[in-house]
Amino acid sequence: MRPNSPLLALRQARQQLLETGQCPSGIVDERLARSWHRSVAAGLAPTARVAPDHASQHHLRHVLASNHALLAHSRPVMEYVFDQVRQSQSVVVLADPSGMLMHTLGDPYFVDKAERVALTSGASWHEAHRGTNAIGTALAERSAVEIHGSEHFLERNGFLTCAASPILSATGELSGILDISGDHRNGHAHTLGLVSTAARMIENRLMVATCKRNIRLHMHLQPEGIGSVAEGIIALSDDGWVVGANRVGLALLRLNTGDIGATLLERVLDVRLDDLLSRHKRRPLQPQQLRLHNGAILFAQVQVDAAVLPAIPQSQTAHSGVWHAVPQATLATARSGDALTALDTGDARWRSAADKARRVVAKPIPVLIQGESGVGKEMFARALHDSGPRKDGPFVAINCGAIPESLIESELFGYVAGAFTGARKEGSPGRLREAHGGTLFLDEIGDMPLAMQTRLLRVLQERTVTPVGAGKAVPVDFALVCATHCKLAEAAEKGSFRHDLYYRINGLTVTLPALRERSDMVALTERLLADLSPDLAVQVAPELMSRLTAYPWPGNLRQYASVLRTACAMLQDGEDTLDWTHMPDDLLEALQAPAPSATLASAQALQATQIVLPQPAAVREPQSLQALSQAAIQHALEATRGNVSLAARQLGISRQTLYRKLSAASV
Repeated sequence: MRPNSPLLALRQARQQLLETGQCPSGIVDERLARSWHRSVAAGLAPTARVAPDHASQHHLRHVLASNHALLAHSRPVMEYVFDQVRQSQSVVVLADPSGMLMHTLGDPYFVDKAERVALTSGASWHEAHRGTNAIGTALAERSAVEIHGSEHFLERNGFLTCAASPILSATGELSGILDISGDHRNGHAHTLGLVSTAARMIENRLMVATCKRNIRLHMHLQPEGIGSVAEGIIALSDDGWVVGANRVGLALLRLNTGDIGATLLERVLDVRLDDLLSRHKRRPLQPQQLRLHNGAILFAQVQVDAAVLPAIPQSQTAHSGVWHAVPQATLATARSGDALTALDTGDARWRSAADKARRVVAKPIPVLIQGESGVGKEMFARALHDSGPRKDGPFVAINCGAIPESLIESELFGYVAGAFTGARKEGSPGRLREAHGGTLFLDEIGDMPLAMQTRLLRVLQERTVTPVGAGKAVPVDFALVCATHCKLAEAAEKGSFRHDLYYRINGLTVTLPALRERSDMVALTERLLADLSPDLAVQVAPELMSRLTAYPWPGNLRQYASVLRTACAMLQDGEDTLDWTHMPDDLLEALQAPAPSATLASAQALQATQIVLPQPAAVREPQSLQALSQAAIQHALEATRGNVSLAARQLGISRQTLYRKLSAASV
């Protein structure tokens, strides 16, 4: 595009197009001319007012729900981009593949202008509705474009400068459009590059999420480039077919979109899949040097964190008909993490804990799981057991805080017949002996009485159990996993927990994040709903999902699963979307209500960011409700350094409501 084209020349060129059907050469380039021609063909006139084309709330909710993965992976990138253009009176926009706006993040002082031309969620910016514009033209051309000022076909949009880039899926299909729009007087030469880079970041995030059950190659011409936004990513099936790729990956392998699903890895790289996996097993973090058939060299790192590797000991290369054996060690590695992988919904901290625990599951190293109550410590422990060599043995879970102190000794260590009054005639083996050959899980071990800690330490040291009333010790063999919500190191310093027992059970410590700290709320919700409602594909309304994500969940995963279970039970026949009407009353009030008062919301926002805003003593505190509201908004914006999304969350209102209040205050 030619951002410096004089206004008069562009108007004359547009007028000539309307009168003769041809654009004058030398004034507009071919891509802009094509877009103007499409605008004319759609029946648009440069000076005409645009008929309203805004989706209904029902339709918008459906679009948002259908694109929840795109929205989830785009929002963090959009917030980062907005931080880069915050001072330029701009708005960052995400549109779906039809050109409908789904999410906007903008400068409060520019939002009012943007709303006047329907640059808001639910509006269509397809060329057929808005003429030449960056979103619609990028959609039509399937490439990044910039439309500046009077290059817009409709004159009412001439105050805008817009840069947009398509977001492509792993199979090359259009997933959406990312756009930066602002006042044409503040246009910057690097905006198109910024939006293009941001679109690539979203593409890469989407590809990793959608292809997590595939083997992935992360590639670059230099090993240091792997993991950067410039890396190529290729997704492979378990028999070596290329089933997905980002744009850089296709370019590196000299492929195009049509080759996805129709190309074997061995056709383009001088390596077999089983060799790649074997090298990865030996040195999982080491980039491998690979050679294309044309002699070019590149580096690739195999990622199989959530991949479905070959489940049979042989794989066939279709083009040669020769069978190649896959190393058995590789297959064992692939299977070892299945149970933990099934719980992995994408949170980096949870995945890090699982990766660490998986490395010691086959070794005589006890695991200590830390985390708040309700984060899923027992579920994690059971999955760890099912992922290890003892998975065919028993998994014995004991809540040390739930057994009465008077019974804990006989419960754990067992007893012989007649050991005490009320004992069973046949005696009891005890939970420790029941765990023989499997895994013993001691939940809330910090609540174990000191006397029992001493006996447990002896069991762990000697690997024998002496039942109550018996004179002979019995050998036991089990893997030990413990869990606690307490800080055992501090308890040991205070004397309420034995130092020597703490060191014995603390072979590897992993900490599970609280639900409010997790980054995979949408994916986690989908998995929970799939477990709770296996016969009905239940989804969550976007606005409710946003509030559920922002809620602190003091009961963590246990509380959240209970809420979803109740909500699913409230669904009427024919309903498949959870909304406000399905929420329990006590939680509904907490989710829907704003902060208890504007001043309290302001104080919470300030406390969260640890910023104290001085107030001159001579200035009286505003007394009207409107003044209090505006004061709270101003404080929240200052406390969050202008981050509208974060300020809205802290105030307990939506971004659009915050924008409206800001606009009303400026009138």
